[in-house]
Amino acid sequence: MARRIVHQLVDDIDGALLEVGEGETVHFSLNGVAYEIDLTNSHAEELRAALAPYINAGRRASAGSSRAAAPRRRAARNSEVGEIREWAKAQGLKVSERGRIAADVMEAYRAAH
Repeated sequence: MARRIVHQLVDDIDGALLEVGEGETVHFSLNGVAYEIDLTNSHAEELRAALAPYINAGRRASAGSSRAAAPRRRAARNSEVGEIREWAKAQGLKVSERGRIAADVMEAYRAAH
């Protein structure tokens, strides 16, 4: 017994069957979420025309910039570093004599002050 598997693309807007070589899968993203949609040639043109004013007014972004930016931590001033180390030691927190101060120690210091 032979089996024949037929892969058919259907326009996701109106359900029209896309013949071989007709239509396309369009990829786009919005608010960091990527989408793809199968469209007839005319629907693909309509989508591009609808998005054109926004694309023309926008700027290209790298793939990595679509993620939400993490909040930046405020860097300690050199004069503040000594105070933070002394405070941390007095609180019984482990802090090195040199180098970076751990983020959790910095957060605890700022919460206390």
